This record gives sequence, structure tokens and C-alpha cells, in this order.
Amino acid sequence: MFGLSDIIKFLFSFFLIMPIVTLIHLSGHIFFVTIFGGSEKKILIGCGNKLFAFRNIEVRKYYFWNGTCEFKGLKHDNRLTNTLIYLGGAIFNLVSMLIIYSLVYQNILDSSVIWYQFIYFSFYIMFFSLFPMYFADGSPSDGKAAELALRNKLEDRVTDDIFVKKMDDDDDDDDDSCK
Repeated sequence: MFGLSDIIKFLFSFFLIMPIVTLIHLSGHIFFVTIFGGSEKKILIGCGNKLFAFRNIEVRKYYFWNGTCEFKGLKHDNRLTNTLIYLGGAIFNLVSMLIIYSLVYQNILDSSVIWYQFIYFSFYIMFFSLFPMYFADGSPSDGKAAELALRNKLEDRVTDDIFVKKMDDDDDDDDDSCK
């Protein structure tokens, strides 16, 4: 049966593990942006007003709700580099799942609900980011954007969690909207 201890585990997972998994996912995008010469890189965790920032990571009021990354331009901008940027989040989620699984399998980490939830949320984010579809706002998932980039049919490089800033865009630190 579903009891009080399960609710506490759920809240812990939802408010701590999910944002960590989201940060890993967004770091994957930024990793490839960095390799391909992107500038003004920024990771935003959550939505709403800014709570605090540390280096290029900004945490917003609803830190447990989604996330995005921003950057300006690329030195190496072609179909392959764009595809790797779109797939970078899922790659990082997969690698982090494999690392945690290996550490638990080798008894370096104890088998616990924390690691189970980490793998579960990582798989969840990876699966839905790779699922080739358009969201209600018309933006493609990472998987759809990668497919379109490979086919050279991607008109706008914005996805649900990646935003390419134009050279004249200013920072909007007080954005209180949520997707």
C-alpha cells in the first residue's frame, strides 16, 4: 500500500533527484555547445523568478519544474554539430545511468531507492527528450530536432530545453513564466 514513507520518498525524488537529473541533461547540451564553440552559455534550472546563480547556472523559483539552456552562436555550425548538441542531454543521461548502475552492481554504492529513482528519472527524461515529436507550443523535442537537423530541415534551432539567443538578445532575469 502507499504510505507516509512513500510520500516522503516521492517528495525527496521530485524536489531533489529530478532537478539533479535535469541539470545533468542540460549539461550534456552545454558540453557539446562548448566543444563546438558556443558563447554566452547558460543553464536555467526551473522557471519563475531567479533565486540565485552560480557561474553559468541559474536556479529559478520553481527549480523542480523543467529547465533550459541558452547560448549564442557556434564556431562549428553544421548538421552534425547541431545533432550532437540536441542529443547531448540524452547522452549525458544515459552515461550517468550506466555509471550509477555500474557502481551499484559493483557494490561501491549501496542499492537504495535513491539510485533507483535517479535511474528512473534519468530514463524518463531521456526517453521523452528523444521521442520524435512536436510539443504543444510547436517546438520539437530533442529527438525531433536531431532528426530535422540531420535532414537539414530545421528552420529554428529552439527546442523545449535549448534556446539559441540572437546576437542582440538581452538577458531576462525576471522571467516568471513557466512552460
